[in-house]
Amino acid sequence: KITIASLFVTLGIIYGDIGTSPLYVMKAIVGEKNPIDAMIVLGGISCVFWTLTLQTTLKYVILTLRADNNGEGGIFSLFTLVKDKKRAWLVYPAMIGGAALLADGIITPPISVASAVEGLRVLNKDIPTIPIVIAIISVIFLFQRFGTAVVGKAFGPIMLIWFLMLGALGIGQIVNNFNVLNALNPYYAFRLLTDKPEGFWLLGAVFLCTTGAEALYSDLGHCGRGNIRISWIFVKITLILNYMGQGAWLMAREGKKLHTDNPFYTIMPEWFLVIGIFIATLAAIIASQALITGSFTLISEAIRLKFWPKVTLNYPSNEKGQLYVPSVNWLLWAGCIGIVLYFHESSNMEAAYGLAITLAMLMTTILLGYYLHLKKTPIWVIIPFIGLYFAIEISFLIANLTKFFHGGFVTLIIGAVIMLVMLVMYRASNIKRELTDKEKVKLNDYKDSLKDLSHDQKIPFYATNLVYLTSIENEDEIEINILKSIFQKQPKRADIYWFIHVKTTDEPNTMEYDYNILAEEDIVKICFYLGFRVENRIDVFFKKVVDTLLANGEIHKNKDERINKYNQIGELNPADDFRFVLLKSFLSNENKLSWLDNLIMDGYFVLKNVSTSDENWFGLDPSSVVVEKAPLVVGQNTQSEGIDLKRRIKK
Repeated sequence: KITIASLFVTLGIIYGDIGTSPLYVMKAIVGEKNPIDAMIVLGGISCVFWTLTLQTTLKYVILTLRADNNGEGGIFSLFTLVKDKKRAWLVYPAMIGGAALLADGIITPPISVASAVEGLRVLNKDIPTIPIVIAIISVIFLFQRFGTAVVGKAFGPIMLIWFLMLGALGIGQIVNNFNVLNALNPYYAFRLLTDKPEGFWLLGAVFLCTTGAEALYSDLGHCGRGNIRISWIFVKITLILNYMGQGAWLMAREGKKLHTDNPFYTIMPEWFLVIGIFIATLAAIIASQALITGSFTLISEAIRLKFWPKVTLNYPSNEKGQLYVPSVNWLLWAGCIGIVLYFHESSNMEAAYGLAITLAMLMTTILLGYYLHLKKTPIWVIIPFIGLYFAIEISFLIANLTKFFHGGFVTLIIGAVIMLVMLVMYRASNIKRELTDKEKVKLNDYKDSLKDLSHDQKIPFYATNLVYLTSIENEDEIEINILKSIFQKQPKRADIYWFIHVKTTDEPNTMEYDYNILAEEDIVKICFYLGFRVENRIDVFFKKVVDTLLANGEIHKNKDERINKYNQIGELNPADDFRFVLLKSFLSNENKLSWLDNLIMDGYFVLKNVSTSDENWFGLDPSSVVVEKAPLVVGQNTQSEGIDLKRRIKK
């Protein structure tokens, strides 16, 4: 709902990245070494205004926010809306976009914090800013494990103060030079791009004003479409006012050089500098927090889409969206510190910033085009939409390519590594699914054998409730390896055999289950349908289902002699006696794979070995889990081919 409180929350969560852009955009457009040119200033502000209008307002706030997946947004949510077996290739734009967002997220905290802290040089040019930046970034990442439920309540008021400050500072300079208002005319943007030799390439700097647009869509589920659209009106006005204020100050100094000055701080009254730097630092911290939280959400979605290895996910509080991913947290921290130590100054980071995010925006355009097609949008609307934003974003991409040798290669390399991990996980999951389809068996065919084993008193008792996790959704099918685990070697006798399948749905917050009792008191299969943003707590979910079945009389407490022996220590509930058996696959030597698929599977098992265990991932109690190894056989057995083995005849 649209309320004052929700608008405050939206200000605190959504606009950290795009809201701190005035810290460095105008400085990047004008440059430090060239004399200030009024035409470049006016043309640059005009490009910023129309970029925020066309790219942020029209594409994201008005159009893309319509593509919500049950209220959730982001490139992976959009992918789940359009994915189809007939359009399998759409997985690649989704992965490229996700990898680019994660890669560019590594540079956002350093550039935001560094730009804010470097304001201290207005007071003392010799102050060492790098240790301060590293300290602030480290504290931000250290704090993640505790969640942001408490501090998050302060984000909204702080960002309100920040945006009011941006507007007030801008107005304070605009009144000295109303000519800067001419920048609203697109004519000046056109002249910059056509009359100035460097004009087109300045688009790389202009693009920095809209790098946070993807966050508007990614955080849709936290705030809602209405709150984002209304608050964006206020945010955009204050941003434009500040850009114009900086422009008015720059135009008054035409012909001079900026050197190390930042127009964002030079337009502040001297008495306000310390306060302004403090507020800017708080805003930079909030911007960093938004990117970190967004990265956690992106990884959790990637895991459930089988794009990323299973890693530990923690939920610091019950607040919606609160998520902590330890491995990603410290990888991001290491990346951010590396960025600070490599680039030193925010001006150097500006040269590398934005290259990867243009790829993410292009991928969103592709997916959004297919979404509009699925929604029966007229083709005469889709083609101009795709054409317009391809032209805009490819122009930004080409202009940003000049940053490649100035540090842009850093984010591209990081993005390529993330993309490689996603490709390995995606292809490996397809190979495993093909294998599962070949080796699944009907439970009904083995129902009598399981019932006989359950009642065979000659076989040592293994567990009251024996539980297996299966990757097959069909209610009467499981993998052959599960039956081998039950019947071969040492047969496992149990009162009830449970088979659980966990299916990740395309909807974000689904929490449903279905079950099939194949043999009363002996065999039950349960399928959980969990949204891609639902915490895995299979142990709790399963026991809740068992309690429901007991209460409904669909299964019964089996009080036999084993239970009665221990009545002296209190009444025991055999339904609480669960033993989970997890089958840990390994690549069999009998596989017949292409060299590429073999390489992919090797990479998959390397990633699997460094990821979290299945018992932790599914939220199981480790004391009730048994892990067994099962061979993963893809293809035909080739071990005996070409071997002429003869029996030796004794003389």
